[in-house]
Parts: sequence; structure tokens; C-alpha cells
Amino acid sequence: MSTHAARGQAPLEQSASQPAIQVEGVTVHYGEVLALDSASLSLDHARICGLIGMNGSGKSTLFKAIMGMIKPDAGRVLINGAPPAKARKEGGIGYVPQSEDVDWQFPLSVRDVVMMGRYGRQGFTRRPSKADRAAVHEALDRVELSEFAGRQIGQLSGGQKKRAFVARCIAQGATIMLLDEPFAGVDKRSEATITRLLRELAADGCTILISTHDLHALPQLCDEAVLLMHKVLMHGAPDVVLQPENLAMAFGLDVLNRDGAGHGDSAGHRQPVQAIDNERGI
Repeated sequence: MSTHAARGQAPLEQSASQPAIQVEGVTVHYGEVLALDSASLSLDHARICGLIGMNGSGKSTLFKAIMGMIKPDAGRVLINGAPPAKARKEGGIGYVPQSEDVDWQFPLSVRDVVMMGRYGRQGFTRRPSKADRAAVHEALDRVELSEFAGRQIGQLSGGQKKRAFVARCIAQGATIMLLDEPFAGVDKRSEATITRLLRELAADGCTILISTHDLHALPQLCDEAVLLMHKVLMHGAPDVVLQPENLAMAFGLDVLNRDGAGHGDSAGHRQPVQAIDNERGI
């Protein structure tokens, strides 16, 4: 049974004839700085896509454009064939931010943070209903944080914090999720829990776009990958996108000529990732 059906929630209307996310020729400037340059991307339903690029390549701007938080200078974004504002209003799109974007000192419990995903279903008083409380309870259980429900959010570990925001998306009933570096600074248990959850959510019909620098884990997690450097350079299967000559386009490294990259290992496999990690210190 799907997550939405289990909670008795109606997910955002999906059409098999419409992509879940459609980005068409989106250009965004911040003053004189070009963040996105005619970026185009189409994601089908029930897929997990990894978004790869250097810092400053436009990943966060692409997320904001998909969320409808910024208006492109050119191009458009459609969520299930409609403007992003419709998806946000109906709770169909959820966001897991980077840790540095959150005020961890704010006096909210883990339960409070997850309940924020239900605000669109509540009235002006923000008084939770029985259904709201049940959805939050289930979401906390799925991310294995039930025992920490009453704890102040800033007291959690890095991995637990990420899991709390995934729980917020689950409680919200989002059918599209954007995750900004969900594995940065997390423990192995949280990484495994988040990975399992994302695969389960995709099986339920969710479309998931993940910004990540963890190239090693990409093939096991993602169905497809996008290489971004202000524009979409490549979109395809992870093992193709991660080839060294393709990574070189985005990271500006001569990975074909570096030790440990672009050459076969003892089993005859190519090793495209290590030089990128060494260069970036990850």
C-alpha cells in the first residue's frame, strides 16, 4: 500500500502524460551573475534523480526555480503540468534543506518540525486534527525518530536532523521531493535509513531530486543523474554520467589523465570518482 493511501490522503493529481518535473529553458541571474543558462530537464514520476555539480553550478537555484521560490528571467517550470505555485498550495512538493539553512536554536521539538508539513491542511489556528497527529506519528516511525519526538530539533545529530525533515515531507504527503545534500555529515545509520526511505517513496510513486557530492553512492541510490554547470550538460543513467570524460565537463578536471581516474582497476573497471573527491577534499 502506498504512503498516501495508508494515511487516507489524496496525493497531488498526477498524469501519466505529464512529466513530474518539467524545466524548460530556465535562465536565472543574480544581478550580473548567471546562475542558470537555458537549463532544461524532464523527470518522470516515481524516479530518483541525482543532481551533480560544483558549488556555484546552479543546483540550489534550480531547486528554488522548481519550488517556485524565484521567477526565472526566461523559461518556465511545470510540476505535473501546472505552475509550481499550485503544487506548493496543494502540498505536493516537499523540500529537505541543507543543514546550514536552518536555525537549529529555534525552540521547536522534532514533532513540531514534522507537524509543519501538515500546516497546509490546517486552519488559521494551526490546531492539529486527529489525522494530522496520526500522519506525524507515522512519519516519525518511518524515519526511526519516534523516541526523539519531544526533543528540541537542534539537539539531534546531523543524520537525525535530515531524517526529521524527510519525515516532514512524508507527513505533508508530498509526491515530489527535493533534497539538498541529504547525506552531508550524516552517520551510516541515517544514510542507510534515508536511502531505504527514498527507495520506498519512489516505489510509492514519489519523484525525488537529490543534490549530492557523494558520487560513490549515486549508482545504488539513483535511477538517473543530471550533470549541471549553469545548464544541464548531461542527463542519463548514473554509470554513464559518472564516466570521467563527462565529469570533467562539470568539474573542470583533467580526470582522464589523473592517477586512479579514467583507467581500469585490477578488475578492469573504470574509476571516475576518486580524482573528483581528492580535488574537492571529500
